[in-house]
Amino acid sequence: MKKTYSALFLLFIMAIVSCRKSGNDVDIKTYDSNQIKDYIAANVLSSMKRDTVGGDTSGIYYQVTRQGRGAALAYDTRIAYIYTLRSLDGKFIMADTITGRNYTAVGLISPKGLMMAIHDVIKNKGTSARFLIPSRLAYGVNGTTSGSSRLPGNASLDYTINVLDNDNTAAMAAYDDSSIRNYCTANNININSYTKTASGLYIKVGQAGTGTTAVTATSTVNVQYLGYLLNNNVFGQYDDQSSTNVGTALDMQTVIAGFQEGLLGLTSGAKVDLLIPSRLAYGITPQTTTSATGAAAVSIPTFSCLRYGINVVSVTN
Repeated sequence: MKKTYSALFLLFIMAIVSCRKSGNDVDIKTYDSNQIKDYIAANVLSSMKRDTVGGDTSGIYYQVTRQGRGAALAYDTRIAYIYTLRSLDGKFIMADTITGRNYTAVGLISPKGLMMAIHDVIKNKGTSARFLIPSRLAYGVNGTTSGSSRLPGNASLDYTINVLDNDNTAAMAAYDDSSIRNYCTANNININSYTKTASGLYIKVGQAGTGTTAVTATSTVNVQYLGYLLNNNVFGQYDDQSSTNVGTALDMQTVIAGFQEGLLGLTSGAKVDLLIPSRLAYGITPQTTTSATGAAAVSIPTFSCLRYGINVVSVTN
């Protein structure tokens, strides 16, 4: 009886092996390659080149759209970068460049294929490029996240990457100003109604104050405000404008530079709108905020330009 079971088990294994050999399954490298080549053909991406670093084995395709002249990238180089991401089948899309940003060392970037692409192809800060990353160098067979935002397994990815030259003050100032202007254009905001200061801050006083005490750099100011990311997500809210609400007390010595500059000289009763460059906000340091209304925490990504609408309730010097 034991011999019969052994023979049957052997036949079963041979049948499985035979099926695999005669089937149409392909290895993952071939699967990824076919997926990417079909995508290139369907989208007429004739400018895409195959990455040949390391002997043409990665399967990554790329197109450099702007070659930077900033610092060379090593694995321990910290970079500020903006990205968009989509799966090749179009079922997963992450196109919000306000939330799609990061500041980290090249060697810590995930997934592995993106880290390789940035190190081997981008090479210098200030470079922009597009990459097609095979699934085996992305999130593999398991995919990532869950629910409606889930990226499925075996999905090759289409990335656009803009690595900012965060060592170059002038380049970062130009990036911030471009971001603010693009925001205004997209939201039908007349940027010419604002006054731009030497620091790059945009100020629009919508209502003059009626008080006699002006805000200084050492004042304590009670304000009502709304704080927005440039995708219009609210990250801070003290906006109850009832006559009994005195707002929240802020020490001007502890607020971000753009907030302080925008309020200097104002008196109680003033209303002002600020468009703040990232370098006058939280810079490269991401933040998590909560509002006085008890709303859920909202993240302010690294190097985010911000918009504030502010009512000055009272000023104490």
